[in-house]
Formats: sequence, structure tokens, C-alpha cells
Amino acid sequence: MEDFEQLVSSLTPREENDEIKLYQNTVSVACPVCEDPFDDLVVCKNEATSLEQIEPLDICVTIHDGSPLLFTHKH
Repeated sequence: MEDFEQLVSSLTPREENDEIKLYQNTVSVACPVCEDPFDDLVVCKNEATSLEQIEPLDICVTIHDGSPLLFTHKH
């Protein structure tokens, strides 16, 4: 992903721990995968990460510098 730094500069940081960084899309930025606005961006820091899904989500996935980027879309 070429514009990763520009993308995250438009998002609101919400959580960071050893496994993930979570950003909230409060300004309706378009998903780089499907081009619809997304709700959250989850940046996985490790090769293997387990995530609990609280509610049904559509998820778009891409890679930046070897890290999976998950763009969540609430129903």
C-alpha cells in the first residue's frame, strides 16, 4: 500500500497493544480495497494474531510492509 502514512494520518488511533494497532475511521475515508467507507483499520503486528469478533463484519484485507491490514465494515 503506497499511501499508508497518509491513510493513518486521517484516522483516529483507538488502541495499541503487543499484537495490534486499531484506528477508527471518523471521517468516512474510502477503503483502499473496495472503495466504500470503512469503520476501523486493524494493523496486525505479528505473523499470527487472534482477533475476537464482537459483531458481524465484512472485512477487506491488504498488506503493508509485511503486516496484514484489516479494514472492517459493519453491517
